[in-house]
Amino acid sequence: MTAFTLDSLDLAALLCSRVCHDVISPVGAIVNGLEVLEEEKDAEMRGIALDLIKKSAETASARLQFCRLAFGAAGSVGASIDTGDAEQVTRGLFADGRTILEWNGPRILLPKNKVKLILNLCLVAAGAIPRGGIVSVTLAGSETDTKISVAAKGTNARLPSHVPGLLSGEPESNTIDAQAIQPYYTGLIARAANMTLELATSPDLVAIEAVPASVPAVAAMA
Repeated sequence: MTAFTLDSLDLAALLCSRVCHDVISPVGAIVNGLEVLEEEKDAEMRGIALDLIKKSAETASARLQFCRLAFGAAGSVGASIDTGDAEQVTRGLFADGRTILEWNGPRILLPKNKVKLILNLCLVAAGAIPRGGIVSVTLAGSETDTKISVAAKGTNARLPSHVPGLLSGEPESNTIDAQAIQPYYTGLIARAANMTLELATSPDLVAIEAVPASVPAVAAMA
């Protein structure tokens, strides 16, 4: 099989599409709420509209803060990120209560690609439990030999069949679209961080471990 490569411009465009997809719904709800406020005179309906605007603004802000760390530059090349910040933005992302976050590990500074990997693995795990459940993150080791474990627990937890190939950089159809870009990007980040991804599944559980690779990473992402 020919090795799959994605043009850097296409990668940037698809990631932008992913971020827009994540925020368009709450932003649209804000617009709808404002329209109700302009037209509605009933105090109860205006109260409902204000509540919708508040909740949607909080959701949009949480998603943007998460995406900034998960997909953005988040500092200069070689920068480190506080895992406490990563935990905070992830809790904000899951604030609706449908998915519960369990975070186990010390608050330390890690290279930004490792932190981006943690956040993206959380997205992959959340995708394995569309009806909700528990996403658990466990961090062990030091900055140089970090071990990352992310598990999704929930009814009928499973990874879509195409996700393992995307994580390994080998999409089934040899093409990538906006829906598939996030797990593909997760694999890119893992390899840039010199980490190997290992998957394990059992009834109602999907577990992903990222462990230091035995050989140097081919390239580092900016």
